[in-house]
Amino acid sequence: MSNILVNTAYFPPVQYFTKIHDCTEIWIEQYESYGKQSYRNRCDIMTANGVMTLSVPVVKGSSIKILTKDVQVDYSTNWQKLHFKGIESAYKNSPYYDYYIDNFMHFFERKEKFLLDLNTKILKELMDNLQLQRPIKLTKDYYPTYDTLTDLRDVIHPKPSRRRVEDPFVAKPYHQTFAERFPFAPNLSILDLLFNMGPESQGYL
Repeated sequence: MSNILVNTAYFPPVQYFTKIHDCTEIWIEQYESYGKQSYRNRCDIMTANGVMTLSVPVVKGSSIKILTKDVQVDYSTNWQKLHFKGIESAYKNSPYYDYYIDNFMHFFERKEKFLLDLNTKILKELMDNLQLQRPIKLTKDYYPTYDTLTDLRDVIHPKPSRRRVEDPFVAKPYHQTFAERFPFAPNLSILDLLFNMGPESQGYL
């Protein structure tokens, strides 16, 4: 097992947690230049209309690149209500929705100023629910390479063309809501796995 370096992510995809499952310690990159159209502020869920992306709006900075640690969440729209309603509609009939949802409600009620803080608290809650006990640390500066960490920055990305390296991750199918309408959708938010497989989720990872 190794120590891994990852980008911050909002309700990260299943692949993210396969890496956590196999690691000893998690380091989150906070001194990188913030990258748009990534899992840093978005997640994918399965709905009655197919896969839907939930995006957290962020405060627009200047033209100068902003560090991930400084990115603020934009609350000028009620995105929290929209995200919760989307998740509720998608998973309320899944086997374990009622068992887990109360653990995540506060993320749609409280207002974290910084995206990194929001994501890190979500990650800790998800790991608790998955019974994955791993230390989480934040980087102290930016380094292009590391000798002591397995560098997974931008390895896990929604757009294959934007991935830093090709990752051999292949999702194992599991039963998803709306399976009668759509084929298996790989690498959705970990919420999809948790609400559908419950305590068996860790074994899947």
